[in-house]
Amino acid sequence: MKKKTKLSTANILRRTARYPLLFLAILTFLFALLSGSEGFGGGIMGIIKNSPNALPWALLLFVIYIAWKRELLGGIIITLMGFAMLYFFNIRGQNFFMATFILTLLIIIFGSFFILSWYLRKDVFSSENNNK
Repeated sequence: MKKKTKLSTANILRRTARYPLLFLAILTFLFALLSGSEGFGGGIMGIIKNSPNALPWALLLFVIYIAWKRELLGGIIITLMGFAMLYFFNIRGQNFFMATFILTLLIIIFGSFFILSWYLRKDVFSSENNNK
């Protein structure tokens, strides 16, 4: 593949991984934070008491920040988190929901996009340094 094509593909993969994953993580974080708060009496105290429910999604937001700075490290962690969530939410329990399955697969796919983007960039820039 040509350098320009690799770089363009890497940019598309990076953007496709960053923004939809960030949007997905924020929505899921807010849903997890607010969805069970009425069981604790609602209001601010209900949200505070329900906040441990949102910790995995807060961790995902933090790892997205890491991936924003260091694609390979963040991509690996996001992909591993996706596999862990796939196991925890779909395979381990008796509740299988297609929406949860798709959500966890998207996390794995977007994590892989970060890794592929890093690989394409590394390949382009290492070949430029070898040609000099």
